[in-house]
Amino acid sequence: MLTGEFEVTLDDKGRISLPAAFRKLINSEILYLTRGEDGCLWLYPPDEYEKIIDSLQAVTDPFSKVDRRALRQYGSAQCVEVDKVGRIPITQRLREFAGLSKDCVVLGQISKIEIWDENRFKDYDNNKEESELASEDISRRIKRKRGIE
Repeated sequence: MLTGEFEVTLDDKGRISLPAAFRKLINSEILYLTRGEDGCLWLYPPDEYEKIIDSLQAVTDPFSKVDRRALRQYGSAQCVEVDKVGRIPITQRLREFAGLSKDCVVLGQISKIEIWDENRFKDYDNNKEESELASEDISRRIKRKRGIE
C-alpha cells in the first residue's frame, strides 16, 4: 500500500525524487504518469495502471464524445523511468497542468501516487467543508452497504 505525505523539490530539469518508502514498495523502474483530478498528477506502478486502463476500456465507447475525453485524459499516460537515484522526469505539459513549482507534495493513495504543487495542495486540503461532505457521503455508503440506513 502506498501511503504517506512527503515534501519534495522539483529540480531545474523538471524531475522529482520519489520518497524511498515508495521506491521500495513499487519495485519497478517504469511508472505511468498522467493528469489526475483536482489539479494534481497521478503516478501508477505498471500493474495498477493496467487495471485502470482495463476498467476504463470496459465501460467506455470510442464513439462517445464524453468517453473519448476520459480515454484521452487517462489513457495517454507518460511512461517514465525512475533513474538510479530515484528521480522521475515530469514533462513541461504535465508540470503546467498541475501548476508545479519548486515545492511539491507527494501523497500515497493506496494504489497510486499523487503529485501536487505545494500551494495548490494546501488550498485543496484547507477546504474543510468539502472534506466534511466527502466524509458524510462515505459514511452513508458504508451504512447502506451494511444495511444500517
